[in-house]
Amino acid sequence: MKVIEALNVQITQAEFAEMIGVSEAKVSQLVGEGVIARGETARTWLQAYCQRQREVAAGRMSAEMGGLDLVQERAALARSQREAQEIKNATARGEYAPVELLADVLSTASSAVVDRFEQLEGALRRTCPDLPDEAKATVMQIVTSARNEWIRSTAKLVAERVEDAYGEDDEEDEDGDEAAGMLATTGASV
Repeated sequence: MKVIEALNVQITQAEFAEMIGVSEAKVSQLVGEGVIARGETARTWLQAYCQRQREVAAGRMSAEMGGLDLVQERAALARSQREAQEIKNATARGEYAPVELLADVLSTASSAVVDRFEQLEGALRRTCPDLPDEAKATVMQIVTSARNEWIRSTAKLVAERVEDAYGEDDEEDEDGDEAAGMLATTGASV
């Protein structure tokens, strides 16, 4: 009983540091963090300090302010693992593919379409030699317009999807120039 009664008096930070086996600077840090309050008894400080140590040991509080919080770190890890598994599942179902692969496929498809459009004028001359030049020009103008609109729309769609997926709107502007540049390698004008 005498020890408990002795703890019911106010002590200095240096005395408390010696009591619990830490530096006086650590006790000052505890005061600064609000774990213990100036003017309280040794018993109150000891109880507050022990409560803090129990919280740290249980992983409910970081050992240092600004340090890692075990509960939050575990939640972040679980979230990352869940997202990684969702991506693996989506890939297995064929719902997901890397952006680089999709860009290559889109570029190849665009190139094939542009090549076919480029052959249209020659095919018209061979199959319809009597077609007036005005009619040929009108057909080619409509085909060229359709091709350019298809490429512009595709470039815009790619830019929007990449931005939605990665949130990287600073790499592309509102017109989707990055995606347009990718499609421009097909030889078509946008």
